[in-house]
Amino acid sequence: MDRLDRDIIGALVEDARATYAEIGQRVGLSASAVKRRVDRLRETGAITGFTARVEPAALGWTTEAYVELFCAGKTSPAEIGVAVARHPEVVSACTITGEADALLHIRATDVRHVERVIERIAAEPFVVRTKSSIVLSRLIDAPLITPRNESPFLA
Repeated sequence: MDRLDRDIIGALVEDARATYAEIGQRVGLSASAVKRRVDRLRETGAITGFTARVEPAALGWTTEAYVELFCAGKTSPAEIGVAVARHPEVVSACTITGEADALLHIRATDVRHVERVIERIAAEPFVVRTKSSIVLSRLIDAPLITPRNESPFLA
């Protein structure tokens, strides 16, 4: 992946509805050259899809929390993933280092809703305990890669 590929990805992250011509103007390529590069980036899996970013509050999801899961024994990441995926309020989940086994990001309508979600998750047979934090305000909420916040490690 070269600098042009990164610039194209940055343009798509900022506006996935931009035309190939608009992206080409921005990065100094023809529309057809941009299309060929986007097709190649999709084929190699660098671009996995195109989505709309939606303001969660517009859908009534005004409260969010992070919940650490502490699991019994040797609960596998796959088992955790299957269990937490059943809860639509869990918008992301990952295994982590440290004492907890997993970290969940939850979006809900209010604190009581968060509490009910945590209660449902805590009822999973492998969950020993949870530790939660309610988000008060978001300080940074940026897409993964844009020309403005590019990592020097990507060069």
